Amino acid sequence: MIKGIIIVNNHGKPRLVKFYQSVESESLQQNVIRRVFQQVAARPDSFCNYLEGAIPEWGDNIKLIYRHYATLFFVFAVDSQESDLGILDLIQVFVESLDRCFESVCELDLIFHSDRVHYVLDEIVMGGMVLETNIHSVLQAVKDQDRLHKDSLTRVEATESASHIQQRLGGDTSKWQYNW
Repeated sequence: MIKGIIIVNNHGKPRLVKFYQSVESESLQQNVIRRVFQQVAARPDSFCNYLEGAIPEWGDNIKLIYRHYATLFFVFAVDSQESDLGILDLIQVFVESLDRCFESVCELDLIFHSDRVHYVLDEIVMGGMVLETNIHSVLQAVKDQDRLHKDSLTRVEATESASHIQQRLGGDTSKWQYNW
């Protein structure tokens, strides 16, 4: 099972964090991110992309499987039952899907389009289990979601203008009370 997915930049700043096994507090989550980054960043690029060890919040026999692309580390923390090569392939599928969604993905895409990045990830992994490894299926689901989003926006713009909503609600909005 996948315990967590962490994407950090070369300076250790998290760009995407998704825990599939609960980590109780925010300070413990920060410790996990820091510990994972320290272990991965300390290794030269010529070393293999697997680390075995213990992350106290997730127990013993946790493997960190990662890839370093440009300024980002894509790290998957998994239990000992997961295939190392399978997870490396999954990282490749995730990165290629992002690359096709954003036309040459970069760190700024992860920052400014985090909702879309999470949607792509949720098409691939849900609840720590792998759902889809076919890039074309993932991209089709993303395109379908974009189309539904655009359709809903155009429908709202065409029928629900602000003045139309105001008229439907009784006209004078100055009488409304706002309880902040």
